Amino acid sequence: MTLAEILSSLFPEGHAVTVADGLISGDGPFRDGRLAVIGVDGNTPLGVEGACLLSRCILDIVRAGGATPILVAIDSDSQRMSRRDELLGLNEYLAHLAKTLLLADAEGHPTIGLVYGHTAAGAFIATALATRVLVGLPGANPSVMDLPSVARVTKLPLDKLEAMARDTPVFAPGLDNMVQTGAVQAVLDPGRPLGPQIAAVLDSMPAEDIRDRVGRERGGRPVAQEIAAQVMRDVALG
Repeated sequence: MTLAEILSSLFPEGHAVTVADGLISGDGPFRDGRLAVIGVDGNTPLGVEGACLLSRCILDIVRAGGATPILVAIDSDSQRMSRRDELLGLNEYLAHLAKTLLLADAEGHPTIGLVYGHTAAGAFIATALATRVLVGLPGANPSVMDLPSVARVTKLPLDKLEAMARDTPVFAPGLDNMVQTGAVQAVLDPGRPLGPQIAAVLDSMPAEDIRDRVGRERGGRPVAQEIAAQVMRDVALG
């Protein structure tokens, strides 16, 4: 689905969501209130300016109070890989963006990520993966790092990584693998109105991050939950 189709399905009565330079912001009627929408469209790389703008949108929602849910819609490239952005400290800007989403959720604004196109690396981590729950649409292609990049970092042959990815979902990009690892909770049905589906996700939203448990149940991350639990036990013991 395109962003226009998503917004039309979400808000059949109209909305106030706009896109400027690939950055999404605005809201639309939802239940008895509004649903805020931010994000990245058109496979746009996320740079310093974009991270600042999206952070400001989120903080404005928090300052306004209430319990407006926030939908983070993502069809992005990776972070903007320019010398300028790196020298300005893009990693800190992306971290700030992720923190604003965590703050909004803690302040009573449920956050839902929606991946409908491509997204990768820092742009993916600082937006969709920073929400409490992440869902996807068929055709989406998320990845934390594509396999050629993994090959360059690990110095392992690409064909070996491709073979590993076929058996190990946590290694592999793509929507199906993200579902199996628990990163993506569910894949929505584009043939049905998206508003009720998003409402159902909100109604069933867990009180805490359960992605490690879901990944174990789905067989995509069999040991992550126990490792995380052991770390927490060790921290508690000092």
